[in-house]
Amino acid sequence: MELLGEYVGLDGQQRLLRVPCEAPADADPFQGLLSGVAQMRELVAELFDPLVQQEAQDREAAAAEEADGDDEDDAEDENNIDNRTNSDGPSAKRPKPPS
Repeated sequence: MELLGEYVGLDGQQRLLRVPCEAPADADPFQGLLSGVAQMRELVAELFDPLVQQEAQDREAAAAEEADGDDEDDAEDENNIDNRTNSDGPSAKRPKPPS
């Protein structure tokens, strides 16, 4: 018995994963299958590891870009007098300075 997996990468290359699931004659037949599944899982993880790492790097770069963009918006808000709130309350209730 064996497990087979086929994967076509982003580059169009076909990859075939093949894992034997043979157990010793005196062992439980499912033990060989479980061992084969574990090996297949490792092969799949190795196959996709570069893609997962690239995606993580892309997410980090996007998060850094987004954080940089937010700083500019914050600076614009600070320079915009119309958007500032007054700690004395609304302007209609603020006492007028003596003239």
